[in-house]
Amino acid sequence: MITISKEDYIKEIYSLISENREKISTTYLADKLNVSSAAVSDMAKRLDSDGFITYQKYKGIELTEKGKIMALKILRRHRLWESFLMHVFDLSWNEVHDEAEKLEHQTSDFLINKIDDYLGNPEFDPHGDPIPDKNGVLPEIPHSIDLCEAEIGKFYSIRRVEHDSKELLDYLTGLGIELSKEIEVIDRLKFDNSVSIKIGNNKISFSEIIASKIFVALKKEDLDG
Repeated sequence: MITISKEDYIKEIYSLISENREKISTTYLADKLNVSSAAVSDMAKRLDSDGFITYQKYKGIELTEKGKIMALKILRRHRLWESFLMHVFDLSWNEVHDEAEKLEHQTSDFLINKIDDYLGNPEFDPHGDPIPDKNGVLPEIPHSIDLCEAEIGKFYSIRRVEHDSKELLDYLTGLGIELSKEIEVIDRLKFDNSVSIKIGNNKISFSEIIASKIFVALKKEDLDG
């Protein structure tokens, strides 16, 4: 039986492995989930028994094909709910995640497909993350770089923001940062790699930690130039 707890683990394992990792350790997963290593090991054994992962002590965790299919299904529900809540109820991108976390576990494929059709089959959620289609296929993801890599004097469009911290999204929202927003990179301090940008007439400085979570793409005029 697939439970809410198991779904949360599968989704987190998929997200962590997607960060260019073939396998993840139980210690790394426990740190990310803020739970004990013993709790992770216990759940890993159950998920292995269910066929969602392969797990051997001291050798790490790897998703099976069954696990990947389940992870993409959960991500589809979550990201479509985020898009629906923002589009229909005008919630901001720093408000939709927690609500979608609750709704993703209670939604049938029938309803989520109806929501998808209602929204016009969006390819990306309010944070810029790709939405799997009903067959579990992810859209082509346009090239982007994190803000730390951006060139001084160039104009960029914000494509994606890592949103593992609501506090970060609250902070960015207060500064007027949102998807597709145009920014100009105006300075970078070499000693700490902090980045200064301009949005309209406002100048903002970001630490390297924050800048590394904001992904941007060159505006067409700078790309052509």
